[in-house]
Amino acid sequence: MNEYSVLISGAGIAGPALAHWLHRQGIRSTIVEQASDLRLGGQAVDLRGLGEVVAQRMGIMPRVRERIVHEKGLRYIDSAGRALATMPADLFVGDGSPVTEIEIMKGDLTEILHDLVADHTETIFGDRIEALSDGPDGVEVTFRSGLVRTFDVVVGADGIHSGVRALAFGPESDYVVHLGAYLGYCTVPDPGPLDSWFDMYSEPGRMLALRPERGGTAKAMLAFADTGLDVDRRDVASQKRLLREVFAGMGWRSEELLAAADADDEFHLDTVSQVHMEHWATGRIALVGDAGYCGSPLTGMGTSLALVGAYVLAGELGRARGDHAAAFARYEEIMRPYVVASHTLAPGGVDGFLPRGRFALRMRVLTARLMHHWPMRQLVAKMLDKSEAIELPEYEWAELASA
Repeated sequence: MNEYSVLISGAGIAGPALAHWLHRQGIRSTIVEQASDLRLGGQAVDLRGLGEVVAQRMGIMPRVRERIVHEKGLRYIDSAGRALATMPADLFVGDGSPVTEIEIMKGDLTEILHDLVADHTETIFGDRIEALSDGPDGVEVTFRSGLVRTFDVVVGADGIHSGVRALAFGPESDYVVHLGAYLGYCTVPDPGPLDSWFDMYSEPGRMLALRPERGGTAKAMLAFADTGLDVDRRDVASQKRLLREVFAGMGWRSEELLAAADADDEFHLDTVSQVHMEHWATGRIALVGDAGYCGSPLTGMGTSLALVGAYVLAGELGRARGDHAAAFARYEEIMRPYVVASHTLAPGGVDGFLPRGRFALRMRVLTARLMHHWPMRQLVAKMLDKSEAIELPEYEWAELASA
């Protein structure tokens, strides 16, 4: 282990993945997380395409498969819960597929990754970065607790609302692009029989969905088009009141899911947004995952981008042997085409996700039915595949036995 040191802000998926690969390069890392413990909530995430390849190289796939959420696929339903169209999990493969056979709860994947790095990575909970002073010999970091430490490199892996990005690059409004929709999640403790399908019910401009979880619970998704109202992401009580207004009079299980949202202390609502940046590094500070290039939940690429980005960034830092500028340049060169491809939304974009009229809703169902057949299936599969945008480099890693 050399004396090179990296501070990683964020203990979600990208942060511990980066810590793992840095350790395999002999680079010390510290993770700082503002939460008091691991955040084990969240919705199901997909391991697909190159994200799955990186997970295999990490050696975590046996544990991932132990915790898979067994999901048959996506099912569009009517107000009575009757199937209108289905998209089975094996309909498409690779990056960008709307459904996948490897679904795992975000909290489960977070726990697996932290177990992987716990023995060799310092993790500081309940603190956050308050100031960064980037100098020729390192980055002086001031923490909220008052602690001051210096690191060779600082990496923001702290999500779409990245504090590191705000400190090093500028305000969030310069980089986060709102796509015109909101998406909320809550847990439904007793959803009844779901038959292992991800059920989605839509009316013009609004959508409710139920997705099975391990243990018999389900995750509800509540999505709606931008109403023109200002939504404070920190004011959960006002968000829940807004949901009552937006989904008033909606069919299917709307009252049940709204009641679940009211009762869930971990309810989360945010904009459907992307992060667009010309560069992901400045000086000795870099960004990885959603902090630098969030593609939005509509792309289904968040986990793959985090895992692949962490793999490439660590590999380039190790290969550059202390030349952070060269490492960051190569990281951007390798990742940029993959990020651009991963930002591409399915045809229709947000309007395809939340059709504004009943004709558009009927056309979406028809399209989903046609996807089962040639040539539509082949055309859509080619359009969704992102893997050709990047060739994963091979790096020299320390053996797992020494990790």
